[in-house]
Amino acid sequence: MKMKIPLLYTSILYICAFVLFLEWLYPVNVIGDVNNLTVFILFTMFCFFISMLQIQWYISMPLKGFGLLFIINSLFLIHPLFSRLWFDQVFMELSFNVNVLFSQQWYELTPLFRSVLFLLLIWLMSYLLHYWFIVMKRIFLFVLLTIIYITVLDTFTIYEADAAIVRTFVVSFVALGMTNFFKEIDREAIRFSWVKKSPIWVVPLITIVLFSTLIGYAAPKFDPQWPDPVPFLKSTAENAGSSDTGSGISKVGYGNNDSRLGGSFVQDYTPVFQAAAKDDHYWRVETKDVYTGKGWEKSQDPQYELQQNNAISLETFSDSVETEEFTTTLDFKGNNNMGKLIYPYGISSVETSQDVGLMLDSQFGEIRTELEGKSLRLNNYSITYDRPSFAIDELRKVGNEDPASLNERFTQLPDSLPDRVAELAAEVTADDDNRYDKARSIESYFSRNGFKYQISDVPVPGGNEDYVDQFLFDSKVGYCDNYSTSMVVMLRSLDIPARWVKGFTSGEVIEQGENQEAYDIYEVTNANAHSWVEVYFPDKGWVPFEPTQGFSNMAEFHFNPDSTEENDDEYSAPETESEQQQLPEENETETPSSTSNSSNFDVNWWYVLIGFAAILLITFIIYRTRFRWKTAYLHMKIKNKGDAKTYQEAYHHLLKVLAYNGFQKNTDQTLREYSKRIDSLYGTTTMRQLTNHYERILYKNELENQEAVNLRQLWKNLIKRVMA
Repeated sequence: MKMKIPLLYTSILYICAFVLFLEWLYPVNVIGDVNNLTVFILFTMFCFFISMLQIQWYISMPLKGFGLLFIINSLFLIHPLFSRLWFDQVFMELSFNVNVLFSQQWYELTPLFRSVLFLLLIWLMSYLLHYWFIVMKRIFLFVLLTIIYITVLDTFTIYEADAAIVRTFVVSFVALGMTNFFKEIDREAIRFSWVKKSPIWVVPLITIVLFSTLIGYAAPKFDPQWPDPVPFLKSTAENAGSSDTGSGISKVGYGNNDSRLGGSFVQDYTPVFQAAAKDDHYWRVETKDVYTGKGWEKSQDPQYELQQNNAISLETFSDSVETEEFTTTLDFKGNNNMGKLIYPYGISSVETSQDVGLMLDSQFGEIRTELEGKSLRLNNYSITYDRPSFAIDELRKVGNEDPASLNERFTQLPDSLPDRVAELAAEVTADDDNRYDKARSIESYFSRNGFKYQISDVPVPGGNEDYVDQFLFDSKVGYCDNYSTSMVVMLRSLDIPARWVKGFTSGEVIEQGENQEAYDIYEVTNANAHSWVEVYFPDKGWVPFEPTQGFSNMAEFHFNPDSTEENDDEYSAPETESEQQQLPEENETETPSSTSNSSNFDVNWWYVLIGFAAILLITFIIYRTRFRWKTAYLHMKIKNKGDAKTYQEAYHHLLKVLAYNGFQKNTDQTLREYSKRIDSLYGTTTMRQLTNHYERILYKNELENQEAVNLRQLWKNLIKRVMA
């Protein structure tokens, strides 16, 4: 006879399954575009809890379905539940996503539909893991897949799995030990009652797990025995022919190769440097001038010149531009991989703690540091710079007399550029009569025409597609590279010299100065890597513009006091409050469909969580003690009524209690055979007496009063022993 394992031990085993499944969920928040992972984890807890209670399917399915509906309605649906508008919105979502599925346009699936699929997957896994862990007790394959999944993510993505590996090892060891122990219990038909009284069997398991974990943590570690395969695999992927059609996912950060733009990326908040400064500004690194239709390249190799006395002669704007002198200090964190100097606009000199040579390439604005002819990466340095403030009224008055060499170089466009790009640029600037207003019209075009800032599901142009053309007319979603490149190309199509600039945004203030004279401390991470636009104005130089949706230009603009024009407030702030909050840096993004209702869900977050936990606790207590409640009820009923029908009900309840505790009646057994087996297990004759009386009552449908009293006591004593 198969022994019934107590709920306490199966619950521990199922909790191990839950913890292992969470290791599959945690990385989703890092490598994917998931803004509400906590909600999915709560739904996972709810599904696993329902499955652990082993509730009948006709109860568990509505409960899980209601939980799914509650989450989707709270996050995405704006109308009252089950109202006509609510059904209309659900029907529209369903119709749209079904069409997308049939057309195989996977990127077009809405966040609501993706969330439903994800929740259904969690629902299914709660059942499958219960079957594998509790029913079959075959968990090794799932443990192996979990370890492979975590190690692959740790190797090829930014997900740090050090703690996850340890957690998985400990939980897997416990789960494997318990399942093998339970298999032996079943195989030997050992009664589990002694385990309740002697939980000492758990001690060896816990001891082995702790000892193994301690040894693994404290033992010396070998260095890698094989070369790292990741660089080889990445280079192979980059050179593969399929790169023309895929949309790879990379890690955000400053990179040197911009020949192939596009594709999604994942965030990386690893600090690059901290800076002490008094104002927000761009951190410039370099520019590029040749647009290929797929990305950016340089028209020639860098030509570095040694700068004397640490003075930098980089002229990005003319002397006629108003400036104010500032200083800033950069302190790099961790492993400094920046081989180029990071500097603000108007850099004039650099102070370093080492006697290094500053090598400037004035064509592209690169500054390298060398020591004895070899490249040296500095961990800290101070910069003196003259921050420019551009007069808008003067920019509007400049002519179009650009130097011939500059005009040819910075109006370059590939012959393959579709004509509709230039046609769009001409249409956008049709009402403007000067270079500044044309640049401003193109800069603001994206925010006025439904373009979205997005870091996931960003397409890569195919073999015959142009990067800018795809963004302007097809996808209309992307990040800074899409916006800045498109603006440069549109300006060049109007014969306005423009170039593509790379660097970092200002970062986040982590420490504010105590007074106006003190410096603020900014932290700049890989997620602050950014690209923007510079437009050339004769007699003024290169002026920065910011087309990326949700970003505001960090350059300073003003009107001269004697100007008769009204103040231009275009640069004072993003156009709307939502833009102001949306993307202060390139490390924040949300899709509109997920933001419209997430705040509603957060309003009563703790009330919902506490109420949810209380309901689960009450449900668990009632379910866990259901047999005791039913036993007490039937005991009172027999005592007060004591008829044949009540005794039959009590006898059926006894059979259920026996089955629940692992003593289920086989289908080929008679009641008398079954009663003999039960009596042999407990060393009594109680079950046979109860069965004999049950058969007599079943055929005669009568019960004497004195007999009822004796049967009630026998029934009560046996149930107590079974449930002990």
